[in-house]
Amino acid sequence: MATDYGQGYGYDSELGLSQGARRHRLPAGLRAPFEARSWRELGYVLLGLPIGVVLFTYAVTMVSLGAGLLVTFVGIPLLAVGLAGLRGFGAMERARARGLLRLDVAAPEPLRTKKRGAPAWMGAVLKSGTSWRTLLYALLYLPWSVFSFVVAVNFWACGWALLTYPLWFWVFPMYAGQDGLQIYGDQGHHIYLDNPFEITVTAMVGLLFTLATPWIVRALTMVDRLMVHGLLGPTRLSARVVELESDRGVVVDTAAADLRRIERDLHDGAQARLVALAMDLGLAKEKLVEDPQAAARMVDDAHGEVKTALQELRDLARGIHPAVLTDRGLDAALSAVASRCAVPVQVEVDLPSRPAPAIEGIAYFTVSELLQNISKHARASWAGVDVWRVEDRLMLQVVDDGVGGADTSGGSGLAGLAERLDAVDGILVVDSPVGGPTRVTAELPWRGERAVL
Repeated sequence: MATDYGQGYGYDSELGLSQGARRHRLPAGLRAPFEARSWRELGYVLLGLPIGVVLFTYAVTMVSLGAGLLVTFVGIPLLAVGLAGLRGFGAMERARARGLLRLDVAAPEPLRTKKRGAPAWMGAVLKSGTSWRTLLYALLYLPWSVFSFVVAVNFWACGWALLTYPLWFWVFPMYAGQDGLQIYGDQGHHIYLDNPFEITVTAMVGLLFTLATPWIVRALTMVDRLMVHGLLGPTRLSARVVELESDRGVVVDTAAADLRRIERDLHDGAQARLVALAMDLGLAKEKLVEDPQAAARMVDDAHGEVKTALQELRDLARGIHPAVLTDRGLDAALSAVASRCAVPVQVEVDLPSRPAPAIEGIAYFTVSELLQNISKHARASWAGVDVWRVEDRLMLQVVDDGVGGADTSGGSGLAGLAERLDAVDGILVVDSPVGGPTRVTAELPWRGERAVL
């Protein structure tokens, strides 16, 4: 059931592997020190210290100068320039996280200015929450980068130094006249490793440190991920605004397409038929005296045209919003749609009450389009429609035993349907393996009959 039928499917993981990828013979704990991810994360931590110093120095210098000079006319411009520079540093940090941590953080909302000119730009920079969150990141990142740098470097250096101690002992068998290398020494105590047992224990401790270091570094970079995502990315509110703006565009485009469809159907169907009917009635009027029988036949033909035009208008009105949906609800309206489907359809509607008219209409047209796809493409012998409510969600499910292969890729009817549902915070999930069966589940927000959208 669908407008498109695809071949095969797969998935991409974080490492870009698909189904059937090779399996590692070594467990993750043993191969971690040699994986590219571990070295990328270590590189991120090592770069963090110099970048943290530069960020902290720039932030403190520019903000201090700007705040200190607020009593003069250069304070506000200097503070705005400093915050704008921090936004640039934020973009650099997002790029570093994307390249080394494989963390893709979207850019925050851009500056919005109602007027042109430097004063409007400075006001936008100072009012932007992104600017101040980036300043907070610059202040917090230096102490954290110092801590993570010290921990990572010490664990990494100690681990590899102890692990390779047998090699060092072979190269330097004596240290200052003593057998072995000195591990520790002060004025009263000296520790030398000079026998195979001590060397083996030292190497084993180094192995443990070496195996643990990638996971310690990974835990440190988890904090970096949280900081980059929380302070340098878009807020939930701004992301929601962007999503609503996109949904608004989808709704506007859908409404415009529906208006064009209605105009086209009226122009090509009922309007053209009514024009022809008016011409036939004019000819019948002229022949009424000369040839009454011919005029009667023409009037009879016109009567048939009137019936056809009325039927086309009813079909058009049903496509806009069927009267049975308004009068009797989803159960009766979906049963009427199922009766016109090319295959037998079993309809089950279990709703405690009626949803809001807008949600009810979207649910009706979703099921109607899915049943049309079944009639045109699925080559099914049976279909089923289930409608029920789960907490604050209206659930729709359409199943069929057709050939399957339904695809929501761009350009298909299902893709357009998914966009319409997404515009009202809905979800469309398609489960349609090649060979069938197909199961399409849609979720809509539940709003009561008296609720206002």
